[in-house]
Amino acid sequence: MKNRIQTDQAPAAQGPYSQAIEINGWVLCSGQLGLDAASGKLVEGGIEAETRRVLENIGAVLGAAGLGLNDVVSTTIYLIDLKDFETVNRIYGEHFATPYPARATIQAAALPRGARIEISVTACRSAR
Repeated sequence: MKNRIQTDQAPAAQGPYSQAIEINGWVLCSGQLGLDAASGKLVEGGIEAETRRVLENIGAVLGAAGLGLNDVVSTTIYLIDLKDFETVNRIYGEHFATPYPARATIQAAALPRGARIEISVTACRSAR
């Protein structure tokens, strides 16, 4: 049985999807943008501010499931410009510890709401 994970500490879903779904100990989180949960607006400050907010939003969704970033086993990062990779990689490294999750990074033509970055993650309860 799949269970919906939802928190008001992260931006609400803007369409027919869930913030995350849990099934058999796996938590699959929808992509998060650098949106402020209260206002629903993209944070100001460029790629660094957006990346930090994305990771905060992911942490909030995982927290609603009783998990944290240490439980993440895989991430997918979507960037508008791969020139931002170095900055994103540095901030990402501040939030994850070894063994680091598996990861893919993809340059996207566009992201919703004019965002520069989106990250989706998969976490597992047994990853601890």
